[in-house]
Amino acid sequence: MPVERIRIVDSLGNVSPAEWDALAAGNPFASHAFLSALLETGCASARTGWEPEFLLLERDGALAGAMPLFRKWHSRGEYVFDWAWAELAQHRGLVYYPKLVCAVPFTPVTGPRLLARDEADRAKLLTAALERARELSSLHLLFPTPAEAALATSAGWVLRRSVQFHWHNQGYADFDDFLARLSAHRRKVIRQERRRVREAGVRLRRLGGAEIARPHWEFFERCYRRTYAARGMRSYLHLEFFLRIGETMAERLVLVLAERAGCPLAAALFLESDDALYGRYWGAVEDVPLLHFECCYYQGIERAIERRLARFEGGAQGEHKLFRGLAPVETLSAHWIADSRLARAVADFVARERAVLARYVNELAEHSPFRRRATPL
Repeated sequence: MPVERIRIVDSLGNVSPAEWDALAAGNPFASHAFLSALLETGCASARTGWEPEFLLLERDGALAGAMPLFRKWHSRGEYVFDWAWAELAQHRGLVYYPKLVCAVPFTPVTGPRLLARDEADRAKLLTAALERARELSSLHLLFPTPAEAALATSAGWVLRRSVQFHWHNQGYADFDDFLARLSAHRRKVIRQERRRVREAGVRLRRLGGAEIARPHWEFFERCYRRTYAARGMRSYLHLEFFLRIGETMAERLVLVLAERAGCPLAAALFLESDDALYGRYWGAVEDVPLLHFECCYYQGIERAIERRLARFEGGAQGEHKLFRGLAPVETLSAHWIADSRLARAVADFVARERAVLARYVNELAEHSPFRRRATPL
């Protein structure tokens, strides 16, 4: 009989990258390199309120499953907002923090969370995480795959839905081919936006992999911090993290650099898998009208077309993405709440939220930027 054990680690330093990545299904954010960079540079740590408690399922000494778990003392950096639940818990005299979260920190991207080769091992991971969470208020599975969400809800967890905007490649030959599928008005607006950026003297470059040198990272990190500062927030990541992923996963990185007369003005960072491009971080040192759309969306769409990628994920939120060819897509989270009274209140909240979300998605469909096909007689 195979010998199995589940253990908890606070670092991936002694975990084989090859064994981990074999379970991560090619998702760059679930990769050993990305998660290790977050942990080892201190971005996700007890100091920042993300204390790692990764579950490892080992069978005969080899890694058979893994789950990125964090004990959390706040709800920042999750992109699935449960502030109201924490307030309700406090109102009822319950302690909500710390809670247990299964997620990739600061990354609202759907991907594997129960890293295993089959459902039986995923179920073992979920059961072990639940046992770990019983001493806390709750356990939250954020941006899992639909199959993982279904596994959790089959065990009685609350399923929550949200919406992002993704661009889907319909086999476009180039950017003009994509524009040709849009309504005349949207096509005209996008061309005007791109032209205005060019007329402002801005030129765009896309750098990949080893082309991204330390000066590029230093400029990008400056832009990234400025974006958060403009919102009155502290940035989650720092230069050491960006340098680290630049070394360990360069083949997955694309940096868009906006320049005028050779001087950098703005930058946007994308990560790429075998079938998708993910827009992640952006910032600028000078406010140029419409440059955000060019760097974050149009450059991403062009890249996805050139690489024949199936989709481009533009990040969390933002109805303005709809008018630039990105369509609403459902994202999921699943939640286990220890206190039965709070669990019923959360389930009621999610049910009411779901009805509002359905109306919202229906309204979005009425504003599609794509040409309407003629109705056959």
